[in-house]
Amino acid sequence: MSTPDTPSLQDPEALPAEEFESQMGLMEHLTELRDRLVRASLALLIATAFSFLFANRLVGFLTIPLGGREMLQSIEVTENVGIFMRVSLISGFVLAMPVIVYQFIRFLVPGLTKEERRYLWIIVPSASLLFLLGVAFAYFVMLRAALPFLLGFLGIPTAPRPQSYFGFVARLTFWIGISFQTPLILAFLARLGVISPETLKKNRKYAIVGIALIAAAITPTVDPVNMLLVMAPLFLLYELGVLLSRLTYRPRQV
Repeated sequence: MSTPDTPSLQDPEALPAEEFESQMGLMEHLTELRDRLVRASLALLIATAFSFLFANRLVGFLTIPLGGREMLQSIEVTENVGIFMRVSLISGFVLAMPVIVYQFIRFLVPGLTKEERRYLWIIVPSASLLFLLGVAFAYFVMLRAALPFLLGFLGIPTAPRPQSYFGFVARLTFWIGISFQTPLILAFLARLGVISPETLKKNRKYAIVGIALIAAAITPTVDPVNMLLVMAPLFLLYELGVLLSRLTYRPRQV
């Protein structure tokens, strides 16, 4: 039970100045987070609604590595409708990627200077392009290499459900697309002075171990050839990140 001498959150004048400023700063951050999430969600909603126009064609395109949509078999009444919505959402996320990346960066790094804002014109398109390259790699390389192995394993005839197939495609393309952001992340951290090119070079062996673990988690099969297909571009992206960090590195101001 509070006493008259106890500071109240509803009474700003009763709080010490430092605590009051801390609470106000927290509220400003929460408000900023809410605004950024609303803008990103609105962009995703609009892009998803737009994707309804071509979602049916996209379903056919995504099933090409499988042999066409006739290779799928639905067992639920609403499953096909759910797949239509999921594919539209995936497409909407890809289309809204520039806006989502922009809102994410502006929240993490508020109060950008005029010079730093110029970098957004490089970072946002680059992040979107790298994500698309990762999605393309997953579709044109990983899916075409993994599906014959998975469907032919043990020689048992397989008729995948749309829900499981598109969930598998979504997870694979998303995480490979995210992993393709490695160069930008390393360059960004170097720009902030968190890491240096020398640190990245000295820890290359640990990076290789980390890349192997990521590849093992992403790769849908236990085939080492497919795992190497993922490791090779991830290692090249790490080396690209080391190169970019040399261009962007600034010592951290203490």
